Amino acid sequence: MRDYETMYILRPDLEEEALEAAVARFEDVVKNGNGEILKVDRWGKRRLAYEIDGKVEGHYILMTFKSGTEVAQELERLLRINDDIVRHLVIKKEE
Repeated sequence: MRDYETMYILRPDLEEEALEAAVARFEDVVKNGNGEILKVDRWGKRRLAYEIDGKVEGHYILMTFKSGTEVAQELERLLRINDDIVRHLVIKKEE
């Protein structure tokens, strides 16, 4: 298992329930793939560095986890196709 870190930005107009459901959905992807969530850091709603699709703010979430490569790839795929995600990035941390 490798250490990964993912940062994703959710739409600013999401209700609190939808926000919680989205975060839980991505945590479940890691947990169901026999991965381990090390930390989920919610930065809250922040201003974007530049406008993306007419949005100037977003909910920032930073998640650190351990998993196999296939789990990280599946998470990346789900982040890419989710309409609530403004931007995302999954990186493998240095050992």
